[in-house]
Amino acid sequence: MSTPHVVVVMGVAGTGKTTIGPLLAARLGVPYAEGDDFHPQANIAKMSAGTPLTDDDRWPWLDAIGRWAHERHGLGGVVSSSALKRSYRDRLRAEAPGVVFVHLTGDRALIEDRMSHRQGHFMPTALLDSQFATLQPLEADEAGVSVDVSGDPGEITERAVTALQGLAQPSL
Repeated sequence: MSTPHVVVVMGVAGTGKTTIGPLLAARLGVPYAEGDDFHPQANIAKMSAGTPLTDDDRWPWLDAIGRWAHERHGLGGVVSSSALKRSYRDRLRAEAPGVVFVHLTGDRALIEDRMSHRQGHFMPTALLDSQFATLQPLEADEAGVSVDVSGDPGEITERAVTALQGLAQPSL
């Protein structure tokens, strides 16, 4: 399956964006970009210290992701971004109007458990509550799908592919 969609894999920390994103990109036959790589060093330092980012911290990060998505318009791609607020998704759409979102969703206890077992990531579990407090799920007028993160990565990826098949193809 190949798609010209540019897909933003979104959700709170620990939902598996960095795991599912590359699997989804491979399944769709498009490139993957790790959203964390677009963060300026100052943002990483803040999060590593357990300090939540402000919207002002996020705008340049979201703009950089949006530029990548815009460059992939008509070609397809997958990029990860928490995209927790509607305003963040609107910012991404301002740069790349055709993006669609795959919102990885799950029970807080499951996500916290997964976060506690991952190695070498700068986002501490202490910030999970702020992530859930900030989260504004996709609204009916937003192009995207919600995908439950229970199960193994292959199962989650297949659910995402199936859900994306139901979306209209973007206009080129």
